[in-house]
Amino acid sequence: MQRLGSGEAVPAEYRGAIVALGNFDGFHLGHQAVVGRAVEWARAESRPVIVATFDPHPTRLFHPDAPPFRLTSLDQRERLFAQAGADAMLVFHFDHAMAALTPEEFVTQMLHEQVGPAGVVTGEDFTFAKGKAGTTARLAEIGAPLGIATRTVGPVATADGTAVSSSRIRAALKTGDCATATQLLTRPFAIEGIVQHGDKVGRTIGYPTANIDMGKYLRPSYGIYAVRGVLPDGRVLDGAANLGIRPTFDPPKELLEPYFLDFAEDLYGQCIEVQLIERLRGEAKFDGLDSLVAQMDKDIARARQILGAQKLAGGPHVA
Repeated sequence: MQRLGSGEAVPAEYRGAIVALGNFDGFHLGHQAVVGRAVEWARAESRPVIVATFDPHPTRLFHPDAPPFRLTSLDQRERLFAQAGADAMLVFHFDHAMAALTPEEFVTQMLHEQVGPAGVVTGEDFTFAKGKAGTTARLAEIGAPLGIATRTVGPVATADGTAVSSSRIRAALKTGDCATATQLLTRPFAIEGIVQHGDKVGRTIGYPTANIDMGKYLRPSYGIYAVRGVLPDGRVLDGAANLGIRPTFDPPKELLEPYFLDFAEDLYGQCIEVQLIERLRGEAKFDGLDSLVAQMDKDIARARQILGAQKLAGGPHVA
């Protein structure tokens, strides 16, 4: 899997590719359908597959003060695209210059000249270029004389008829509804980050944690979660984590703090992924460490029960 950047022509071996084009933040069921159609088309014509995404997200450019909302990092997206069958990921750097392009300029300069695709697949509601003036119909109209064929994929809905969307996933996570988020993503929502040194209180009470900054990720509902950690070597660890500001401690500090069951290795400086499996309870302020530890004992026991039952049921674990 090769990561390509905007601003330069793609390597010759990727010219004539089928491109799946969209933001793809989250890479949920709907996004997977778009990439799946591109892979199917490309394989039928023996062409490479490129998944093109935008970074930063357009919302961040136009609303820089918006609260964090990302569902995936670029590194996570790259792995997900590869698993879906893509040969390369193209990252369009979304800045004011790109935002000012007309539909004709975007298709001609960014797609035809830079990428040279034989075909482009998007969702039916995909828009692009200045003022969102570019529609799938305009993409087809502009692309045809340039040798770019286009196909669209309709929305994917769940059993109740509701369309799958990133906004629906964000809403579920903000209420701590991990089950819905997992269903729509086809995997647990996962936060990836470098393990930092903390105040090391956890190790003094028998629960050493791996502290991770939330960065640009959406903030799910604060609370205690049953989690799984994925280490750089691929090992998967069960655990429980506090996600929030740790109200018992002063000063409050926002962190994701997973404690991994039956694990005692040093993780400092390593990049790990923490998957949110189920929210156990909200954050609470305790009178002292004894009452905190007593509650943590209960949380750990509950996490063991949930994660063990999911394993027996063959539930999702590694994205």
